[in-house]
Amino acid sequence: MSALLDSLSAGFSGDAARRAVLDEALRDGLPGPRTEAWKYTSLRQLERRSFQPVDTLPALDPMLLADIPAPRAVFVNGRYSVALSLTTDLPDGVSLQLLSEALSEGGDAARFLQRRFERSDEVFARLNAALATEGVLLRAEPEVRSDKPLHLVFIGTADDADRAWHLRNLIELRAGASLSVVEHHIAATPHAHFINALSHVHLAQGATLTHARVQNDSDRATTLLRTDAVLARDADYRRVDLELGAALSRHELNVRLEGDNARLSANGVLLAGGRRHVDTRLGIDHIGRDTGCALTWRGLGAGRGRVVFHGGILIREGADGTDAALSNKNLLLSDNAEIDTQPVLEIHADEVKAAHGATVGQLDATAMFYLRSRGLSQAEARQLLTTAFCREPLSVIESADMREALLARVDGALAALETA
Repeated sequence: MSALLDSLSAGFSGDAARRAVLDEALRDGLPGPRTEAWKYTSLRQLERRSFQPVDTLPALDPMLLADIPAPRAVFVNGRYSVALSLTTDLPDGVSLQLLSEALSEGGDAARFLQRRFERSDEVFARLNAALATEGVLLRAEPEVRSDKPLHLVFIGTADDADRAWHLRNLIELRAGASLSVVEHHIAATPHAHFINALSHVHLAQGATLTHARVQNDSDRATTLLRTDAVLARDADYRRVDLELGAALSRHELNVRLEGDNARLSANGVLLAGGRRHVDTRLGIDHIGRDTGCALTWRGLGAGRGRVVFHGGILIREGADGTDAALSNKNLLLSDNAEIDTQPVLEIHADEVKAAHGATVGQLDATAMFYLRSRGLSQAEARQLLTTAFCREPLSVIESADMREALLARVDGALAALETA
């Protein structure tokens, strides 16, 4: 067994059922280069590392969160911080419960933990199923509508050892509900921790969720995140993912459009500078009739960074009327950066409209010359063009305030990309 799996399993404290899940994960081990879903993301360096479970809640200066308003739930090194959280003004009909509370109460509040992951390449989902003891259960009752975003803040900070934590989250909107959620994955101080998070999104009939996720963790951190979403009839899921930090980050977004007329708009920006490795995998499954997905993703590679993108769309038999579109455009900003993109479209229905495409190129020389001729430095011209390149995915966010806040995060990451 690898040092990584050995150290992670040492933090186990669950029941016999979760122990069986852990044993399955340890038996299958880490995926290697011959595993299709992992062939562009090597785990050889990670498997030699060891991590300790989190044993204390570090104290942080509340000013770190000055630009993240209430309501917010804050976790530091995987542990909930009462002092930093502000949840008293949640909208009526919206509840937020900690996973640890649900587990201690028993019953079916944490029934989503029972989900099984059958494939051997889902080792980190299995580890999460066995080891996660904290997270949030966010629920909105039928017809509840709120435009005020709820912020879920996950902070990593240095400790006396490299730590590992596993988070399991549930966002559940019942019929006709509408909610906005912003996830922040950030670093208070430089660290080299291991974060394994798995989120479930359940949208009932006619529910609408606007969901933004900003991953801007420490340059030495490892973040393995997964989102599994299920959409019922007439549900509308709008999300944007910003991958801006971490040494190794991987996000798997799996969405099942089960109900007729369900809609998904999922966009993202992937920035890999320095020696960062950014891996994003989409698995969009059209099951109901007249469903639709619009996927707009932009990637930038600088320094020795690497962007890996897999955009998979499956249109099942009987999913007639599907309208699916995927666009993945990428820019190489240095000779040593690498971008691997793989759009995949699999169609088993007749009456559908589907398109997908991917490009990898460099900044337009004519546009650069024009901006330089107007007095901009090369760095200013590059940042202006890259900012424009990254704006389109953020258009999925209807709220101007939220969109501008996200754009500011992208601008800051692009400025750091230029100086790295």
